[in-house]
Amino acid sequence: MNAFVTVAERRSFAKAAVQLNISRSRLSETISGLEDRLGVRLLNRTTRSVAPTAAGERLLARLRPLLDDFAVALDSINAFRDKPAGLLRLTVPPPAASIMLAPLLSRFLAQYPAIELEISVDAALTDIVAGRFDAGMRAGERVERDMIAMRIGEEIGAVVVAAPDYLARHPRPMTPRDLEAHNCIRIRFPSGVIAPWQFEKKGKQVEVAVEGRLTVNDPELANRAALDGVGVLYTALGYVAPEIKAGRLVPLLEDWQARSAAIFLYYPSRRQVPAPLQAFIEFLRANLRAR
Repeated sequence: MNAFVTVAERRSFAKAAVQLNISRSRLSETISGLEDRLGVRLLNRTTRSVAPTAAGERLLARLRPLLDDFAVALDSINAFRDKPAGLLRLTVPPPAASIMLAPLLSRFLAQYPAIELEISVDAALTDIVAGRFDAGMRAGERVERDMIAMRIGEEIGAVVVAAPDYLARHPRPMTPRDLEAHNCIRIRFPSGVIAPWQFEKKGKQVEVAVEGRLTVNDPELANRAALDGVGVLYTALGYVAPEIKAGRLVPLLEDWQARSAAIFLYYPSRRQVPAPLQAFIEFLRANLRAR
């Protein structure tokens, strides 16, 4: 039943097999066996897609709450353990993963040795319920209103940088509008939208529609290109702070404040928060207080 729900929600045998940590062939056999047992087809399969039949949709609607209650029931025995145990699945965007989460991982895993942690680093707006994630991290304006959200840490600040080699060949921009004449390294979100270049100075907000010969979807690749003198880059300060300190990248437009983003941990409203997630929330709160 769990295998069926996972395939039906993910609309993919391949993705469901990865989530369930079993082979695709074994998963297919499991679903076929279930359909034979019930005497009804639950999933329509083509070479490109998977979708529940009418019978499958009805079964999915009834099973999802039951499986959630089953998971809550199993998790309730954590109250009798010395330490919380179980799997905690998170979806996190690249800046938060590298800058905020990575420095805390070893400490969290050492403090909670019975918790398994799975992190999916993805810039897309993931549906944590459909993806079977316990929680996610996103900028505040990208969190759905029906989620419980908790701000974590200071805002992730942005900065505009370029390599000394690039600045030796191009005039230094003095205002955000000057960037329109530069070769800018742009980052495209999974939605297809180009990450905006936004600035503020004395309450005045400016957004510049930059152009450039290089567009990527990976911040690390963008940083590498900036270091190699390809162009000007607008990125999270945490990504490039060491390069700025070493003089390999030069901050630009320092009298303008590049937009910063507050990051939130968010999760669905439930009657009972799973013990691994509750432990993670308490861990974050304790570390925020320590900061």
